Amino acid sequence: MDRAAAVSPRTVLEALTRSPLGFLRTAWPWRALGYLLSGGVFATGVYLGVAGLLTAPIGTFAGMLCAAALVVFAVALAGPLERRRLALVDRVDGDGSRGSGDRQRPRRSPRTAGYGAVSVLAVGWLDLAVVLVSLGIPGFLLLTPFQPTALPWQTVAGPVAGALLLPVAAYPIGAWAAVRAAVGRAVLFPKDRELREVVRSRARLVDAFETERRRIIERDLHDGAQQRLVALTMKLGLATLDLPPGSAAAKQVGEAHALAKEALTELRELIRGIHPQILTERGLPAAARDIAGRCPVPTDLDLDLPGRLPAAVEQTAYYVTAEALTNIARHSGADRCRVTARCRDGVLRLDIEDNGSGDADPARGTGLVGLADRIAAADGRMLLSSPPGGPTLLRAEIPCAGPPS
Repeated sequence: MDRAAAVSPRTVLEALTRSPLGFLRTAWPWRALGYLLSGGVFATGVYLGVAGLLTAPIGTFAGMLCAAALVVFAVALAGPLERRRLALVDRVDGDGSRGSGDRQRPRRSPRTAGYGAVSVLAVGWLDLAVVLVSLGIPGFLLLTPFQPTALPWQTVAGPVAGALLLPVAAYPIGAWAAVRAAVGRAVLFPKDRELREVVRSRARLVDAFETERRRIIERDLHDGAQQRLVALTMKLGLATLDLPPGSAAAKQVGEAHALAKEALTELRELIRGIHPQILTERGLPAAARDIAGRCPVPTDLDLDLPGRLPAAVEQTAYYVTAEALTNIARHSGADRCRVTARCRDGVLRLDIEDNGSGDADPARGTGLVGLADRIAAADGRMLLSSPPGGPTLLRAEIPCAGPPS
């Protein structure tokens, strides 16, 4: 699966740098235009309001007081306005699904107030100027036929040149919007870079720990306990052949032989659960079908995935599915459940629903908390709906930004 196709751009800068020609076919030019116009129109409204108050026939002192109050009010609104505007050119902050809690609201600080003042009083008109210059030149050329002094050849060449330059105007608008958004993120959310690095570091540590733990357990079980159980099963089988058929000793040895084979089967299932070979070889859909086939509760599967997902995402989704179905079989009293998986906009959404008694509460045990921690380590989030009487819906949203397996 191609990474660029799986993960859509989340910022206007990503859209510009990833596919310069394809940038025009997306909504990002319009987002950038709306971002700059919103700031420019707001700043222009403040300018006009201040000018109107200063020239209004209400007295010089009263007009100055009203104008100052308008400026203070506009600066106070600038912080929330910048956060809203940022959603147009940065979808990470806009929908709140990928941003951290600190990033979802700007800090109330002198830094934020100062940035609001600069944005309203100094930079807002630059936003509007960039839009007017970028669109004004091709617009002037497109209107050449309506100019009374235009020559005949100009009435033809002007609109052609304007039509050719109009798409080009999207690039300076997008570039300036990217610069403004980068400055806004750096000022309003100064800890964002550190927080994201902490999340990545935690994910790397968890992945390294899981890999090493799995390797040690697999080695100990495969080379130790499993080999001894195989030898014990063979010796009990040979002992059964040497005993008189139908004797009490033969019966007891036969029962021990059967128990040893059951223990060996359970041990192999445990090893498969620690490192499911089917997940490595065939991916998440096949592994989910294997889990559903072994679940005591009948399970319907609806898996619509574009191909192989990153290995860490598949592993997280596998363990979430296995643990959730185990909880359903043990605690829910359900007679039917359903697993749905979709990958949209670079995020895997895994829904596990049952028709049991509901009332699942993470505070009453560590199972759901462990699931939430595992999903959070993959930079995802878990949502749970379980009213008394059911049904219960567990949703895991896991970003698929890593390289495919």
